[in-house]
Parts: sequence; C-alpha cells; structure tokens
Amino acid sequence: MRHTKSMIAAGAIAVAGAAATLPGTASAASICFAFQDLETEFWVAGHTAITRTLEEAGHTVIERNANEDANRQLEQVRDCIAQGVDGVIIIPQDGESAVTIVNEAQDNDVPIAVFNRPPSDLSNGIIVVADNASIASQAVDFLAQEAIANRQGDEKLTPLIIVGDLGDPNAIGRKDGFYEAINRYPDDFNTPIEVASEWDAATALANLEAAVTANPDIDLLFTSSDFLFPTIRSVFEPRGMWKQRGEDGHVIMGGLDGDATACQLLKEGYIDATGVQDLYFEAEAALNAILSAIEAGEAQPNEVIEDPGFALTSANLAEREMDMWGCVLLSEGFLDN
Repeated sequence: MRHTKSMIAAGAIAVAGAAATLPGTASAASICFAFQDLETEFWVAGHTAITRTLEEAGHTVIERNANEDANRQLEQVRDCIAQGVDGVIIIPQDGESAVTIVNEAQDNDVPIAVFNRPPSDLSNGIIVVADNASIASQAVDFLAQEAIANRQGDEKLTPLIIVGDLGDPNAIGRKDGFYEAINRYPDDFNTPIEVASEWDAATALANLEAAVTANPDIDLLFTSSDFLFPTIRSVFEPRGMWKQRGEDGHVIMGGLDGDATACQLLKEGYIDATGVQDLYFEAEAALNAILSAIEAGEAQPNEVIEDPGFALTSANLAEREMDMWGCVLLSEGFLDN
C-alpha cells in the first residue's frame, strides 16, 4: 500500500468532487487557507475539497502550511490579514492556538472558519466540527456488542483504547465516547487499558508494544484515529493477533476517521467498525458559511456547525460503504500498488 502525500492528494480529487456547488458571492473572494499540516488522508482530502471547490467557483485561495507550528500559523494568518483577505479558513494545530487565531482575525473584522479541529472556546468564529464523542460511542457500542456476542465463557472482556493527543479537543471527545459506550456494559468489561499515542505513530508503536506484552489477552481495541491501523498490525501480526472475522483469535477492532485503509480493512474483515467523519458535509458547511459571511458583510460571525457522523460497520457496510469518504478514495484505486 502506498501512503505518500502525492498519492493521497491524487486520490483526494474524488472527494473534492463531492463538495457541493457554492452559492455565488457578489464578487470573487480572497480566502486565506491556513493549515497545520497534511499528514493524514483526512486532512489532505479536506484540504483538496476546500481548495478545489473555492478555485472552481472563481475565488482566490492563499495557502499557508504551518508545519505543525502554532506560532508560525498565527504569524501566517496575521500576514494574510495584512494582505487584505476577505476571509480565513484554518485547520489549527490545537484547541488553544485556535482561540488566539480566531480572536486575531475577528479583532481585525475578518470572518474566520475553523475546519474540524475546534477551538477550546466556541464563542467566536465559524466552527465546523464532528461530534467526536457521539461518533466514537456509535462505533465502540457496535464493537462492544460484537465482543460480548463472540465471548467464550463468562469472564470479563479486556478492552484497549489508543488515545490521541489530549491537547486536541477531537482526541478528548473520542476518548469520552469510548468510555460512554464501554460503561454501558459494566458487567462485561474490565477496566480499559489506555495507550497514549500523542497522534504519533512511533509513540503509539512503543506504547502498544509494551501494553500488549503486559496484557496479551486483548478482546477489543479502539484506536482514536484510523491512521494507526498499520501500527496496530505491526504489533499484532507477529503475535498471531491479526486475524479476520470468524478466525480464532480475531480481536474485535475499530477506529475513527473513515479513511481508505479502514475501509479496506473493514471489507477484508480485519476490523469491525469505524466512526466516520462526514468530510463532504464538513467541507461544504465551512465553505458555505465563510462565503455567506463575506457576502453579508458579517465581520464577526459565530456559528457552530456539527457533523453528527455515523459508524460504518460489518453489519451496514453493504448499504453505507460509499457514504464514507475513505471508501470513495478506495474505489478510485487509492491503495492500489
């Protein structure tokens, strides 16, 4: 499987095509699009959907990549404001830096939309965010029921969660949703094992290796992001734990995001569910909201637009496969050799 940025960008064209036609503004707008980096399929697909849709509608996009440096992103947005842009869209590094950047834009009467990673304060700016707690809860509830149904004997099951960077509100929501679901079944599950990832594959690898060595009898695993499935496989496969549904030793697994790898693994039977962020809805909502604010002359809009998402599971795969952005990429040959 190839996972280079150029391959992700090429595959993301299919996702960009799903974004709706934008409402026309009185004149073409100049939009500063500042993002923290493009390290996962979701961020690249979101970036592609936003930039292509704006450009095809005749708007100018000024792109700024902060390379995971919050201070640099703030300076880039300040530079955009000084250039006189009509609006700003950001993918921030974290929830705290997002508050500072939103305030900077609105203090200068420049409307700003935050895509997917919300500020810790939601009282300013246009904020488009997935309901991470609900999406995670939907996915984990399915995993829990599958684990209980497939249990051998009466012993409690052992769940494990790979936790994201808790400086990111998305990671907090996903952790909360995991516990909300697991706690529905207090008689069926042991206290969950937590594995820190900090949204870093190397950190996740080291910590998961240690956790599985100490606790080899894992019955259910939830990763707070699908991008870590290759890391999980590298830990599980040598131990004989990377099995398909129906095989002895299959660990009930799921994640959250809805990327192409998760789609393929779900179709192949290695994982059982993933929580899906509706990339199509989020990109369209962010674009429509920022352009509507510009057209209306609304310098300091405040609106929270929530993506309810859904869980794609082994039970509903046939009906809902193409509602997941990662399955669209997969259908375009994104993971082909």
